[in-house]
Amino acid sequence: MADIKPFKAYRPSKEMAQIVASLPYDVFSRSEAYEKVQREPDSFLAIDRPETQLPIEQDMYAQEVYDKARQMLDEKIQEGVFIQDEKPCYYIYEQTMNGRTQTGIVACASIDDYMNNVIKKHENTRQDKEKDRINHVYTCEAQTGPIFLCYRKNRLISDLVEKVKEVDEPVYDFVSEDGVRNRIFIIDDLEETETICRVFTNIDSIYIADGHHRCASAVKVGLMKRKKLEGKVKGRLQSDYFLSVLFPDDELMIMDYNRVIKDLNGLSIDEFLGRLSEKFDIEEAEDKVKPKKKGEFGLFIDEKWYRLNAKDIIKNNDPVQGLDVSVLQNEVLSPILGIGDPRTDKRIDFVGGIRGLEELEHRCREDMKLAFSLYPTSISELFAVADEKMLMPPKSTWFEPKLLSGLFIHTIRGII
Repeated sequence: MADIKPFKAYRPSKEMAQIVASLPYDVFSRSEAYEKVQREPDSFLAIDRPETQLPIEQDMYAQEVYDKARQMLDEKIQEGVFIQDEKPCYYIYEQTMNGRTQTGIVACASIDDYMNNVIKKHENTRQDKEKDRINHVYTCEAQTGPIFLCYRKNRLISDLVEKVKEVDEPVYDFVSEDGVRNRIFIIDDLEETETICRVFTNIDSIYIADGHHRCASAVKVGLMKRKKLEGKVKGRLQSDYFLSVLFPDDELMIMDYNRVIKDLNGLSIDEFLGRLSEKFDIEEAEDKVKPKKKGEFGLFIDEKWYRLNAKDIIKNNDPVQGLDVSVLQNEVLSPILGIGDPRTDKRIDFVGGIRGLEELEHRCREDMKLAFSLYPTSISELFAVADEKMLMPPKSTWFEPKLLSGLFIHTIRGII
């Protein structure tokens, strides 16, 4: 049973929505964040990355940085840039990118569901990345970036969402900097909100698609506040829930997450191809190779593309070991190229499919030796791994479009 609640969001005034809304804080390097906030001082990125308000030499993880975020958020609320809805609502968040539309429900999910594995993860998190968001959320007493969740399609929810989109006018309708059209609708009708809440109580599995670090951080802040206020307040705390957008699985698209490698680990190109031929059928391609099926890989090296098809001897039915990212890691990157831990090895980098195969070629001409293009991990594979309480290798999934920050803020002050 999933506990998915409506909430009273702080959200930008209609005229400020497009100006405020920003891509997530973690898609920007430090220099990119500074440049964007300089160009667009009203962007929510200024609050999500508050070091941009301080000298470049400032330690970006110092407490005064998070205090600055709290100060700016409070000021924006006082100035009326953000206003709070008067009663708990669900919100519909529709995104259209390259002709494909996905529609999610903005709500608050339970930290207990995360701990009890109703909300299931498929990736490990890093403590340093968690700590940053823990400090940000705890200091601001607000969750500013939604967690990207997904669930198996439910007809009742889909029908209700489509009805609202057909009948109601969106409160926001704009194209964001990444070329995505964003439309937001409010669900404040009591019967409709009760229906959504009831339907989710009959859904026993929700999955984290993207935002594992933000989710883990929100849960830890919730537990910290629960412990601090134990015995002092009655009822559920706002911090017992975290800001989320929940999408049906049939509307989502996972893109390829490709690899670029700095060197051949001392091998010549012929030696490397010879080692690969023991595990893959190899053919030289006339053009870029974008794999069209599971078990197929593209290789770009020495200005040539090759198509690789995994031989039966390296295929695996295990939910994790059978993933193409695992096959590449276990059969090529580790034993042949000597990359044992892709999370820490400086000889490997990862390129999201949104950048295209041209980016792989560019990196090989600039600072890398070879690149692999992969077939995307599927939603069903993600579900299978999470259902088995297993974890994917790092950088297994790339979701597009990204959820914008600043459109919804969930305050974690007080009780529900």
